[in-house]
Amino acid sequence: MDKKLLLVDVDCGVDDAQALMLALAAPHVEILGITCCHGNTTLENVCRNVLRVLKTCDRLQIPVFGGATRPLLGNSLHASHYHGVDGLGDAPDSTSPDLDHLHKEHAVLAMIRIVNKYPGQVSLVAIGPLTNLALAVNMDPTFPQKIKCLFIMGGNMESRGNVTVCGEFNFACDPEAAYIVLNGFDCPTHIATWEFTCSNNLSWVFYHEWISQKTDKAEFMRKVSAHSENFTKSCAEEHGEQWAKGFVSCDSYAMAAAIDDKFVTDIISCAVGVEPSGTLTRGMMVLDTLGMLPRKHKACVMTKCDTNKLKFLLMEALR
Repeated sequence: MDKKLLLVDVDCGVDDAQALMLALAAPHVEILGITCCHGNTTLENVCRNVLRVLKTCDRLQIPVFGGATRPLLGNSLHASHYHGVDGLGDAPDSTSPDLDHLHKEHAVLAMIRIVNKYPGQVSLVAIGPLTNLALAVNMDPTFPQKIKCLFIMGGNMESRGNVTVCGEFNFACDPEAAYIVLNGFDCPTHIATWEFTCSNNLSWVFYHEWISQKTDKAEFMRKVSAHSENFTKSCAEEHGEQWAKGFVSCDSYAMAAAIDDKFVTDIISCAVGVEPSGTLTRGMMVLDTLGMLPRKHKACVMTKCDTNKLKFLLMEALR
């Protein structure tokens, strides 16, 4: 495979960690930097969690940058019910790297600098709220033109939410940022929505085989994933088996698409928008399948993928 240069923007919870480890294990991938954003937990926890992942994978030389601490407007959301208060399952780690490992440069400035250094060569993988990206395009309107591709985990395509009635978590965390990005980025854009990840879930049999590998990486993943696994099982008991039909590592789908050109097998190509207001629909992504929005740029909204490729990449991540 051709060498792939990635810039990864995260709000590092459990599935962010899984996605990062997937990319770190791919021999044809070079991560130029990891930028951190509020979301699943506080920015400080996000930064610390990224460093924990890098330490586990012996890759602490990759630069990590702290970014936005809150959304552009409105109140901050968090996902401690699923990811734990610290974002990684509240699994204690006395050997966690301290924040002195962080680079002092702000994440948004680092983003702009990196894509300026490698114009047209960097794929940006955004698997948290899009606040850092919105700030980057506001600071430098030419920023999207210098990106090779943008891969997003976020939004929805069937009005199904997971944190509000119609809102997926990453977009609901900062609807204004999502609105700015989907309106202002005209580079090739690939979106892994909430419904897409759920409809392409992996079996729980695979999940237990995956985390049962006899490696330090698998031991790390067992510890940090236990809280979210228990939460999913409790939801299944309370709300029915539809809550636990399979294992879904949401952010890993966007990452797999970024590093393997053949992972996605079907898409919807259309203009997309985000509802920044609305009593019930704030943060909802809208697909313009009728071509009614006055936009030339179309996004590739993923609908089907090769789950066997995802299984392979995940297994390699913990070897």
